[in-house]
Formats: sequence, structure tokens, C-alpha cells
Amino acid sequence: MLITRRRLTLAGGWSALAASSGLRAAPEPTVLRFAWWGGAGRHAATLKAVAAFERHHPGVKVKCEYMGFSGYLERLTTQIAGRSEPDVMQINWAWLAMFSKRGNGFTDLSEHRSLLSLDQFSAGDLATGMVAGKLNAMPVSYTARVLLWNQAAFARAGLALPDSWESLFASGPVFKRALGDSAYPLDGELYDMILLAQAYVHQKYGTPFIDPNEPRVAMSADAAREWVEVYRRLVDSHVATPLPLRASLGGADKPTEQQQDWVQGRWAGNYTWDSAIMLRQATLDAQQKLAIGAFPTLPNARNSGMFGRPSLMLAIGRNSRKPELAASLVGYLLADPEAAMLLGRTRGVPAAREPLRALMAGGALPALEMQAHQLIKTQRDAGRIDLPAPLFEHARVHKLMREIFETVAYNKTTPAAAAQRLIVEGNALLRRIK
Repeated sequence: MLITRRRLTLAGGWSALAASSGLRAAPEPTVLRFAWWGGAGRHAATLKAVAAFERHHPGVKVKCEYMGFSGYLERLTTQIAGRSEPDVMQINWAWLAMFSKRGNGFTDLSEHRSLLSLDQFSAGDLATGMVAGKLNAMPVSYTARVLLWNQAAFARAGLALPDSWESLFASGPVFKRALGDSAYPLDGELYDMILLAQAYVHQKYGTPFIDPNEPRVAMSADAAREWVEVYRRLVDSHVATPLPLRASLGGADKPTEQQQDWVQGRWAGNYTWDSAIMLRQATLDAQQKLAIGAFPTLPNARNSGMFGRPSLMLAIGRNSRKPELAASLVGYLLADPEAAMLLGRTRGVPAAREPLRALMAGGALPALEMQAHQLIKTQRDAGRIDLPAPLFEHARVHKLMREIFETVAYNKTTPAAAAQRLIVEGNALLRRIK
């Protein structure tokens, strides 16, 4: 196997270096720092993969710096500013726009292509890590938003699963009439509903909120107003759980699977990342099965409106003193079937060809996740999912959108006034952070 030969070559190189010096091997190992965030499952799986990498590279010690997501970006920002960042780091795709605006914020991985198995990645996947002609990061996986439906809940309401915008909007009154005021077809945090409403507008007008090629608001005034109006329609039609209701039930950002109304089948759907499917299913009993819904699409829409991007990426620090060894670790974690079986789905469905095959052959990919993966792949292959503007997920842009839509959720402003703020304040903010 190509990866195995590269392991041996690199390991041999380190041994030859020690031998040529005429000295005994140093007792202290060569240390490589690797940082990531995640939960307990991701931590445990990654530590196993790192241990396997160390076995393939005697004399190398990977220092693992891992934590939950809270505080990770702040710590990484401080490290990068102080030129003390880890050799290998897990990053969000949108952070490339923050840390490498001109392509020189990270090591150019194309300089180490022999260690990275780039041929296992599609041209589209590799393009997501390119900045100013330099390969700044490698995608671990690709994720997109899908609609999940509780089939038993819809059966109790006497409804088929929604397959269009109109059937989605029509489902709210039926749920309320058949199952009561506390029953809703769709749950989601505020950001989920912002994205779903944007999907409608993207299909109708052909533009997302932010231009993907330059720092400006792409939506017209009419499109921005309809974006807000679609959000209001989801809530006012009793389709989506209102923000004030979610806030009263343990916090507006409480995950769907932790909501009792979801567990008991009163909230019957969720608009979420395909990588979160098993989390949503985990708290449901055996009688409540989830299904992937057809993505609602307006007639003649050229774009699916689906929101998709790399789920996570691996990058090598610009100040790494061991970029070749770091590239070997990245290549192992992303493209080696052995690592794939150790990591499983803890970072999503692998983007690299051989790890995907290994997980499929090992029965490690649940049918529902594979169905969602195929749905997304079909839309990507047809060119119907645009890569969003990285600035759309910038923390300050996210904060602005949330603040504006919160005023709508609490009926403190009109759709027209909210739309004007989205355009005027959005453009002003983009000019400051570009």
C-alpha cells in the first residue's frame, strides 16, 4: 500500500539521520504537537489513531492538545498570533478567511503532496482548502444540511413527509389541529431556521446572503426582505418551534436531541448537518424512526439552496519546524484505511476515497447516514451546492445575523426594517473584517 511505503520511507529517513550523525539515538523523542476539539468519542478515537501513527514512526511522540469547542478558537488565535501554534491543527473551513487571507497563514501542503495522497480527494474537495493558489488545509469530510423527519409523528398527524415548500408550510396547521399546540413539524435553533429560510431565497433569487467572491452582501433588498418573511412564515404557520419557546425550555441553543418534546415525538423534524443524524436518533425509542426528507425546491431553481461545506479541516502551522513529519500525520489521519477504522465517523464521512471504502466494507456507516451522504453527493456532482462565502460563518457576521433575527423572533421589528439592517450593517461589517 502506498501509504505504508511512505510510512517506512519517513521512518527510515529519521533513522538514517541519527546514524549519519555518528551518535546513538537520542533518548528524547521527536515531538509533534496536534490540536483538535471534540467530545469524548472523538478524543478516544483520535488518541488510538495517534498511538498507531507513533508505532509506525519509532522515536516520534505526538503531543495531543484536545478540548471541547468552547475556548478552542480563542486559544488557537492567541497561539497563531504568538507564532506558537501546534504543528497540526483541526480547524473550521471558515477560519481560513480569518488566519490566511493571502494564503500564507499556514504551511502550503502542496509542497508535501507525496505524503498526503492527494489523488484520493476530488478536485472540488481540494479546492476548499486553496487560498491564493496555496493548499492551506485538507478536508476531513464534507457536510451539508438535511431535513430529518420522525415518520411515526407524521403518521400520527395523518401526513406524508413534506416534499416541497408548500407541503412544509401546510404541515404546521395540521400538526396543531391533530396533535395539539405543543406539536411542531420542525425544530431547530435560530441559526438552523436562518439557514433554512436562506435556502428558499437562494433558490428563488439565485444568491446567498454574502457574495462568495468578494466581501459584500449579495442579496437585493427584495431578497433580504423575503429571507426574513420566510423565517416569520415558518414560525407563524406553526411549522417551526418559536425562539421564545425554545428559550423557555432550558435555553434557545439547547440541542434538539435533548428536548423532551423531540424525545416524545411532539417535535417531528430537524434541519441539521448530516453528521448529526445519529445524535438526533440516539434519544428516540425504537418505535420512532428518522427518515431523510426530500429537500424542498422551488420550480426552475438552478441552485438547491442546500448549505454545505467541509465539516472539518486539518492544517499545518506556518511556524512548524517539522512540516514533513506533520504532513505525514495529516496524510495518515485523512487517507489511511487503518486510521479510518480507528477514527470511524467521529469527524463525519471521510472525504478520501480509501477510508470511505474501508468504512463501507466494515459496515461502519449506518444506512441513514449513507443515504444523506448520497443525497448530498448527487447535488454536489450536479453543481447545485455552492460553497458559501467563508465570511458568512465569521463569528462577527454570525453575531449580527443572530441579533437581527432575534428582533424578528420577538416581534420587535418589521421584516422590512430587519432586511435593511441585514444589508446596510452587513456591508459595513464586511468592509471592516475583509
